[in-house]
Parts: sequence; structure tokens; C-alpha cells
Amino acid sequence: MGRLFGTDGVRGVANSELTPELAFNLGKVGAFVLGKSADRPVVVIAKDTRISGDMLEDAISAGILAMGGDVIKVGVLPTPAVAYLVKRFKADAGVVISASHNPYEYNGIKFFNSQGFKLDDDIEDEIEDTITRNIDVNKHITGDRLGRCIPCEEDAAALYAEHLEETIDISLLGIKVVIDCANGAAFMIAEKVLTQLGAEVISIANTPNGLNINSDCGSTHPGMLQAKVLEEHANLGLAFDGDADRLIAVDEKGQLVDGDRLIYICTKMLKEEGQLTDDKVTATVMSNIGFYRAIENIGCSVDTTQVGDRYVLESMIKTGCVIGGEQSGHIIFLNHSTTGDGILSALQVLKAYKKSGKALSEMAAEVTIYPQVLKNALIKNENKKKYASHPEIMAEIARLELIMAGEGRVLIRPSGTEPLVRVMIEGKDKDLITELAKGLANLIQEKLG
Repeated sequence: MGRLFGTDGVRGVANSELTPELAFNLGKVGAFVLGKSADRPVVVIAKDTRISGDMLEDAISAGILAMGGDVIKVGVLPTPAVAYLVKRFKADAGVVISASHNPYEYNGIKFFNSQGFKLDDDIEDEIEDTITRNIDVNKHITGDRLGRCIPCEEDAAALYAEHLEETIDISLLGIKVVIDCANGAAFMIAEKVLTQLGAEVISIANTPNGLNINSDCGSTHPGMLQAKVLEEHANLGLAFDGDADRLIAVDEKGQLVDGDRLIYICTKMLKEEGQLTDDKVTATVMSNIGFYRAIENIGCSVDTTQVGDRYVLESMIKTGCVIGGEQSGHIIFLNHSTTGDGILSALQVLKAYKKSGKALSEMAAEVTIYPQVLKNALIKNENKKKYASHPEIMAEIARLELIMAGEGRVLIRPSGTEPLVRVMIEGKDKDLITELAKGLANLIQEKLG
């Protein structure tokens, strides 16, 4: 598999790349590293609806039990539910078995610490190094020192639903909403929470069979949701991904409302309520320039991070920022959660919608989305970061920014996994920026390929 941990845990084709043997070792080493301060660490485990979830759940549980750790299996629940339940149950760690928006053949394993945060890089590195160097951390314990699967004494789903409902203080009566559950982890709980709060809910992609998660549905395939919103004359639509940690919306006209616009809508609401720390929001370098302009127009500013919700969170913790996220729909409300939460984000969007008295299309139109063009430059791996010190390339970037005269930007991102540099240009004129992006990508490939 190459490097085990990516930007969101360990991920691969189940039983081929992400094998039961690897899951067992992740359980052993994870329990060893995360449970150093506990004689018998307790780990909460949840999964999404993939057919491989049972296999990997049993394998990683066996690894934890072999180390003398105890396991609480909470079944099919969204990723952010584990972040909440780890703290609620005073557990030492949490594990989510999910490959998020990927097809059903894939699966993944991600860890949370005792505070409900995803692991720091140095802890992931320690786990990975221990596994790849084949260091045996197994104490080979026997008898009553072995771990147990502990029955969950409380209804974990009900506890999480109650937590979600407490994050807003407004009734959703009068709102007709279509939700797309991606045949994933949100398939029961999202409808339950929204209905409990008074919304009229029409659910689609809510019949998982282990093989249909994210299949032509969910936040990465919103076509079915767009059609259903129009068919039902709904006020809006909401789409989650497989593990329900991201959200994309559809307005009453069937138009997509991406993460940038949703973050803007919620930021504006928080500012009006006096809850926005230092009038700041956190976003990544991939957020649209139109998002930045809209945020400035309401008297706020943006802290910018590299791509990845973990980096957004790290920045938010340092600055005290209460809202941040990504264009893809990962949105973190730090006053309520330690990670992106699609259902929680949906509730905040619905609250903003209800309070505004406007159609979602009007609210979203306050952010003018500039066209973005992405081109790849194929270059040698060892040259991926040399563009920043190459005089001709830097001179060309400066020239392009001058051409766009403050109405666009150039973003260069070396690929983390391929011998590529990605050239992204934003601007008002799509034809112009397409030509500029092609030219810059060709220049980088010529000089560094």
C-alpha cells in the first residue's frame, strides 16, 4: 500500500490492500500507542454500511483485545458520532471503519484520541513505523488479562441524536427537505433527527445493502437529489457522504450549493448572533476566491490552511476560530464537535435558512463563484517542489497574476502521491484562465519534467 496513513486514516481496497491482517496489526499497535496511560484501554468502534465492515471490525477488535484492551462496538454510525462518544464514554480511543465517499470495494480505518480528535501526525507516524518495521508490541498476555467486547449500556445512536438536536435552538417546522443519505452511515439517524426537530423529510438513498454506498448518490453524486428536490417542490436538499462527515446542499431550484457557500451562510449567521470569534473563519487554499470576497463583504476575514480537514482543525484550535471547512463540504463547528459532521452542519444550515426568511438560492447567491481550471504538469518526483525556486516559473506566475489584475489567482500544488504538479487558476473569464493554466502547466513540465 505504500505509506499507510493518508490525510484521513488508512484506506485501500478491502481484503486486498486493507487486509484483516493489517487491521489486526492496526488494532494491536493502536491500542499500544493510544493506551499507554491506561492499564486496560477502552476503544469505541463504529463502521459505515460497506460489506467489508464486519470483517475489518472483527479483525481490528481482535488486535485490541489481544493487547488487553476492551472494545465497545456501537454499530453503524457516522464518523463524528465516534468523536462524540469517545468523550461521552470516557474511552481512551475511537476507531471508525469507513472509506468515506469512495466506492464500496474500498474501506478505511481512522483513529480518534480520548478527546475526540483525529490523531496528530507524530502519533500516526509512531503507529505506522511500528507496523512497517514489524516491531512486535504484543505482550502475549493470557487468562483474565485479555480484553473483552463490552456491551454498550446506553443507546449510542440515541445519545448522538440527542447531542445533534441540542446544537440548534430553533424549530424546523415548515421546512420541506429532501435528504440523500448515500446509502451510508446517516441512513437512519439523519431522518430521525430532522423529523424530531419538526422538518418534513423525504429520504433517498437510505436503503444500504453493503454494496450501494455512494453509488450514484451522496455528496459526490448529487444528480438524484437535484431531481428529487424539484419533483417534491422542496425548500432544499441535503446530501451526505458515506460516513456522514460532509455536506453538500441543493437549493429550491435544483442548483448545487457547495461547501464554500454553506460555510459563508453559517459564518454570516454566527456573526449576526455574536458567536464568531474575532470575526474569523478558517478555510483551505482550494476555497474559491469568491468565498474570500463574500467573507470580506460581511466584515470578516479568512485564515487559510493547506488542503485537508485535519489542517483546518489544527488552525482552528490554535486561533480559537469556531467555524472552518472545505469546499468539499467538510465543515467543523468547534463549539459543538471536534471533527466535520454532515448532520450537524445540515442543522446549522437549516437554522440559518429558517432565520433568514430567504430562499436558499438567494442566500447562496451572495457568494459569486469564480470559474476554476485545473491542469496537471507531469514531472519527476524529486522536482515537485522546485517550482517555487525556479526563476522562469515564478516570473510567469507573477505575469499571469498581473494579467488577472486582482480578479483571479494562481495556485500550485504538488501531488502527494503522483509525479505531478497541479496548476489551478481562478478568474472571471474561463476561456482566458484555461489558456493560462495550460501554458503554465506546459512550462512547469518543460522545465522540471
